[in-house]
Amino acid sequence: MHKPGHRFQAQDRLADGAQYIAGRLTKGTSGRTHAVVNPATGEEVYTYELASTVDVDAAVSAAREAFPGWAGATPGERSDALHRFAAVLAERADEFARAESLQCGKPLKLTREFDVPGTIDNTAYFAGAARHLQGQSAGEYSGDHTSYVRREPIGVVGSIAPWNYPLQMAAWKILPAIAAGNTIVLKPAELTPLTSLLFAEAATEAGIPDGVINIVTGLGKEAGEHLVGHPDVAMTSFTGSTAVGKRVAEIATSTVKRLHLELGGKAPFVVFDDADLEAAVHGAVAGSLINTGQDCTAATRAYVQRPLYEEFVSRTAALMASVRVGDPFAPDTDLGPLISHAQRDRVAGFVDRARDYARVVTGGEAPQGDLKSGAYYAPTLVADAAQDSEIVQAEIFGPVLVVLPFDTDEEGIALANDTPYGLAASAWSRDVYRANRATREIKAGCVWVNDHIPIISEMPHGGYKASGFGKDMSAYSFEEYTQIKHVMFDNTAVARKDWHRTIFGDRP
Repeated sequence: MHKPGHRFQAQDRLADGAQYIAGRLTKGTSGRTHAVVNPATGEEVYTYELASTVDVDAAVSAAREAFPGWAGATPGERSDALHRFAAVLAERADEFARAESLQCGKPLKLTREFDVPGTIDNTAYFAGAARHLQGQSAGEYSGDHTSYVRREPIGVVGSIAPWNYPLQMAAWKILPAIAAGNTIVLKPAELTPLTSLLFAEAATEAGIPDGVINIVTGLGKEAGEHLVGHPDVAMTSFTGSTAVGKRVAEIATSTVKRLHLELGGKAPFVVFDDADLEAAVHGAVAGSLINTGQDCTAATRAYVQRPLYEEFVSRTAALMASVRVGDPFAPDTDLGPLISHAQRDRVAGFVDRARDYARVVTGGEAPQGDLKSGAYYAPTLVADAAQDSEIVQAEIFGPVLVVLPFDTDEEGIALANDTPYGLAASAWSRDVYRANRATREIKAGCVWVNDHIPIISEMPHGGYKASGFGKDMSAYSFEEYTQIKHVMFDNTAVARKDWHRTIFGDRP
């Protein structure tokens, strides 16, 4: 097991506090402390002072002060700064990977191969995108007038990021906002602030001006709600549960600000009877267990056409049982712990209640022995639940896959759409027409075909229905952080008296 005493590498540098405001670390002023706990061992690895509303005000003030200079920089200057930022992140990649594993319990091989490289790639993407923020070409649409459209930054963005992908979510919030010329205050989850703080520190190291990126680490009810409702914050971006997203929307509406919400998910995994069964089984296990299932795009509901159903269940259960659960820092570990014991117990509650109406095929328990002190839960497969049951409809956020049969293609697609969520989905078929129908009719922001989970910086991520609105990544997210202005020129050399007479009559 990962031995107690494995230190957070940057702990000495973060000794000055966990608030990053105007380019420097400070201590929070709430008078309360919070511990970052390694979920694999229960060991406290970093303790910090929580932010108060006073700290939020200071961060917003710093961002507001930095806005005119950053918004006034040329696209090339912002691009150059982001390219330097990507280079700094690449130099410090191992530090980021270790910190992310330590605070989240993610296997180190996952943070090294996915979280950190993905963040660096995202930074490089927005470094290039910064030079391509365009309005529309000029044209004469009304007599002697020339019109064009400007895209301009919005101002100070207040963002709230979740605990499941702290580094990547910080990047998804910060990068498009600052590439477009905004400044930002980010509140990471209080459980996982470490890599957000290191991210802001790396930005300063890369030469991004003080106040452009600010981090406040506090509780949602205090620091988070104050940030969302702050009158000097022009836009709010939130990733988290649908329930909290509704509260964020309620607060943001009071100040009529731009709002971007990426909320919960319950992704369907639809396997038609002509699918490559081996590929679908491997896809289901990888897609459901990624990040210990703590992923709003994770495969959670597998709908399998009846001729393949029983074999899919048995083969998926066997592959799940071979997944290696253990120390996140061990090279052969496939699956780490959940974020906390409370989350582990929540997941276990869903499975335990499902025993009354469904079949738990494999898993369904917390490992014992060396793993007993951590927040671990075995990869779990549940079969034969009813469509309207809790375990099918609710977001579990753990290593649990539910499998249900269907008969006709129409039924499979209808079942896939039968939850309030619409973030992601996948369809498995060798028939291009069948697959294309599924991509057209499944209501989700992303539909994979014969795969489940990969994302790329150039393409958007965001949901339908109760999964929210707005996009992360891609040029679509870049445009979310801008506002549109119509500019209109009168091309005549004299005052337009004809227009004046039309409105006011013939007066001198």
